[in-house]
Amino acid sequence: MIDKGIWFLEFVRWLNVLLLLLLLLLFRIQPEEEAFLPEKSDGFKKQQFTDFEGKTSFGMSAFNLSNAIMGSGILGLSYAMSNTGIVLFPILLTAIACLSSYSVHLLLQSAGVVGIRAYEQLGLRAFGQVGKIIAAVIITLHNIGAMSSYLFIVKFELPLVIQAFLGQTSSSEEWYMNGNYLIVIVSVLIILPLALMKHLGYLGYTSGFSLTCMVFFLSSVIYKRFNIPCPLEAFGNFSANATIPEDTCTAKLFTTAYAIPILAFAFVCHPEVLPIYTELRNPTKRRMQGIANVSILGMFVMYLLTAIFGYLTFYVNTESELLHTYSKVDPLDTLILCVRVAVLVAVTLTVPVVLFPIRRALLQLLFPEKPFHWARHVAIAVCLLFCVNLLVILVPNIRDIFGIIGATTAPCLIFILPGLFYIRIVPIEQEPMSSRPKIQVHLMSSLG
Repeated sequence: MIDKGIWFLEFVRWLNVLLLLLLLLLFRIQPEEEAFLPEKSDGFKKQQFTDFEGKTSFGMSAFNLSNAIMGSGILGLSYAMSNTGIVLFPILLTAIACLSSYSVHLLLQSAGVVGIRAYEQLGLRAFGQVGKIIAAVIITLHNIGAMSSYLFIVKFELPLVIQAFLGQTSSSEEWYMNGNYLIVIVSVLIILPLALMKHLGYLGYTSGFSLTCMVFFLSSVIYKRFNIPCPLEAFGNFSANATIPEDTCTAKLFTTAYAIPILAFAFVCHPEVLPIYTELRNPTKRRMQGIANVSILGMFVMYLLTAIFGYLTFYVNTESELLHTYSKVDPLDTLILCVRVAVLVAVTLTVPVVLFPIRRALLQLLFPEKPFHWARHVAIAVCLLFCVNLLVILVPNIRDIFGIIGATTAPCLIFILPGLFYIRIVPIEQEPMSSRPKIQVHLMSSLG
């Protein structure tokens, strides 16, 4: 029988090849020159895309963007550090955070040139209809993967929480202990009502509460670092007379960059940037860049602390999902139980925020000239949740989601598309191809 891992690697490889071919196709498309320039009317730039007058405050916008950045990725960062080393990991994390902030700057600059605040419309302006389709498809694939990863946590953690509350030491076959049933219930009762809100700005309060839950998670990880000894006995890996490897409880300084896809996945917020910009009160590029910088910096600190203290707690025993590692130490630990509940609440409240850009992309792609209609709004949300639930039920491991999305769509959204949009949209008269900004953008896109 052929190893499933080989099939998985082949799938990722061919998916990368397909995305590369699509991006090369973009370079061959030459839109009309006038599409690069903003339209003017009576000396003012014509605003070509807006849903309504923005009413969301700076703080609420920062909550929404931070919530879009942070999610299930934070649970895999300790595992990423175990695969990169305690020295190499902060270097990679800092580099990706800086590049993520820079690519947001490129998106805002491109949007400012043409007066458009929609990711898919930037693709249309830069590369025509094919660019619009590719941007919408990449956003859809990435956010579906993100939503799936969040619901994976619900699928595997919620039964354990229920089991702990009921005082059971082993899983039962009752329906309420089946993760597949539970994700459907959570999707219908909690996620769908929030996803049906008309505007993303309304989710600022739930995003703030979600971030509070993750701060509690971080605090608990730091606390547990000083209360769990090197986990040899707890994990039962060694008998009393067995020889313990010297590096079992030693932090690795440098290993490999194997976990770069997890790091890339953890900082993707770009599909949400322009929708949040659209709904921002008194929207300016500087104000939106400030929101992005505050959000990325806050998440960088949380990511780094979580990775360091989680890794220094378990070392070589760190698993791809940090909460599973804690459960092996003491499945009935009250603090870890509270952490599980907090993480479940956080990721559940993040799903509606991630769903909004997918719906927006599909509306731009399928109904570009249609006004808002509740029937379309509701139908797309229901169909997306149905597909995501089906994916979570069928795919066995959250690491597969991290790997595929982190290795394909995440680099496109962070490095490649913002750079390509900037190169094609900003006029050559304003910035020649030999200028320093354009050279920097070329290097970043090549890196992607």
